[in-house]
Amino acid sequence: MSEKTKPQPGRTEADEIEEMIRVDHAGEYGAVRIYEGQLAVFKHMPHMRDTADALARMAKDEEVHLARFDKLVNERGVRPTAMNPIWHVAGFALGAATALLGEKAAHACTEAVESVIDEHYAAQVKRLDAIGEAERPLRDTIEQFRLEELEHRDEAIEKGAKDAPAYPLLSGAIKTACRLAIKISEKA
Repeated sequence: MSEKTKPQPGRTEADEIEEMIRVDHAGEYGAVRIYEGQLAVFKHMPHMRDTADALARMAKDEEVHLARFDKLVNERGVRPTAMNPIWHVAGFALGAATALLGEKAAHACTEAVESVIDEHYAAQVKRLDAIGEAERPLRDTIEQFRLEELEHRDEAIEKGAKDAPAYPLLSGAIKTACRLAIKISEKA
């Protein structure tokens, strides 16, 4: 068993599952808010209609993911992160700021966020595989969402994410912020 598939000392599988649901719920909430911020900017730019339409389609996927995690939070009695008020503002601000930097920066934001989520969800799937059949439905949900997030990432790359101004800096900063938000949401 690798370190990612072993239970952490002093923690139960139930603790791990609760943490997964809490952080995934927070992440999907943040994703919805990022798209809301981007769409708030692009809706006022008629020449960005195609971009706004693509972002709105991706946002709908995130809304479906959030609704599923809302249901899991309620069904399993998981305490949502106390950070949701901050993620509410931070997600919208990140979306609006990247949209104000331009279409390619908005796509760079999607690419960066979805790259981190791919890593995060893949690690969860691996851990849930080690836990076994009892958590197969959760594992399958997370894997389905991971694949949908990869579609968003790939579309963002196709639309020029890596051509954004200062792409390495922008992408690196967003990835770091996402990883930090994951760690905070796991516990808070």
